[in-house]
Amino acid sequence: MSATTPPLTRAMRRGYGLGSVATGAFGTVPGLLLLPYLTDRLGVTAAVAGVIVFAPKAWDVVLNPVAGRISDRSQHPDGPRRPFLIRAGLLLAVAFAVLFLGPTSPQWAGAAWVAVAYLACATAYAFFQVPYVAMPAEMTDDYDERTRLMTWRVAILALAILVSGGASPAIRDALGLDWGYRAVGLFVASLIALGAWGAWSGTRGVPVRMTTPVSVSFREQLRIVRSDKPFRLLLTTFVLQALATGAMLAGVDYVSRWIIGTKISATLLFLCFVAPALVVTPLWQRYGTSHDKKRGYLLASLLLGGGALLLVLSRTMPTSLLYGCVAVVGVGYAGAQMFPLAMLPDVAGRGGDAQARAGLYTGVWTAGETLGLALGPAVYAAVLTFGGYVSSTGGIVAQTDGAVTAIAYGFSLVPAVLVALSLLALRGYPAGKDNR
Repeated sequence: MSATTPPLTRAMRRGYGLGSVATGAFGTVPGLLLLPYLTDRLGVTAAVAGVIVFAPKAWDVVLNPVAGRISDRSQHPDGPRRPFLIRAGLLLAVAFAVLFLGPTSPQWAGAAWVAVAYLACATAYAFFQVPYVAMPAEMTDDYDERTRLMTWRVAILALAILVSGGASPAIRDALGLDWGYRAVGLFVASLIALGAWGAWSGTRGVPVRMTTPVSVSFREQLRIVRSDKPFRLLLTTFVLQALATGAMLAGVDYVSRWIIGTKISATLLFLCFVAPALVVTPLWQRYGTSHDKKRGYLLASLLLGGGALLLVLSRTMPTSLLYGCVAVVGVGYAGAQMFPLAMLPDVAGRGGDAQARAGLYTGVWTAGETLGLALGPAVYAAVLTFGGYVSSTGGIVAQTDGAVTAIAYGFSLVPAVLVALSLLALRGYPAGKDNR
């Protein structure tokens, strides 16, 4: 299929990519710090904390396709998706600021506050993320242009993740558990608001192909999505890797405290995980353009899973080598983010009728991504529970050898197995441009 839309300018690509400031901050910090906040500040058991982290995001599995359907039917003169960016984005910022402002005792009250506030965050995020991810299919129909667009998005995403995830543990540790977590909430809320405004203002004037609402029923649309084999294979791969990434993010604070044992190690671990993306994302883009997106995705996945597998030895390996293995994971993570996001518009935007369903496709996609990222901390919490991890309300509690082993394996072996399973789905995805 030849391109029928004009090439996007650098400013257009950059403007769209700014939305990743919001998605990166919200997608990272809860996965990094919410589980430790529940177990090591509120004293909630690991099993209950896993449910609290997972349940609000599970709601998005139902809500995201609905958000896609609603944005599909939008006929706003500023574009069908753009109004959602500013409205839902600002609501998300407010809800996140509230997340860490609740009571810390009694324990049930603090846990309930987090559960309700996180549910509000998840709801607002659905109505930001789904229209945002749907936009590339309407901004361009050029196969390689979508890769360039995703390169900007992933580069900005990596920077947002680096800033939010790197700074948040440092802010918490500098201010103490009480004011530190509250300051993190306000800091991340400001990043979310900045990203939402940037995407909304930065995409003003970008030509989009306006569509008419689809006439088939919502159930029929879901049936069409389920019958789309390339989409199902790509979604399965991405969800399993989101689950692996979510488990690793949840483990950063625990590995830092119980395996490495220095205050700054949580920030350093996170920097090793994310910083490589700032360098290698353009290299992944060139590889995908000169070779193939699927081949690039396979290679990135092998680095992601292989680096995680090496971390099985984290309890005995030198700290410098541990950081190096996490950096290998980071190189793979960059490609494993860019390639599927560049491949999604290829399958979501095929044909005239499918174009009008782009929001539904991306609604299902973000529901799967949200489920994976939410299940990751829940799975990690289950591993901690199995290992006998002891929760606390801020003091240092000795952990058994089994609990420390669980911390290490949840950070390494579990993600490696999940990535290996994802490759079974990716192998069946059609290579080249035939899936458009």
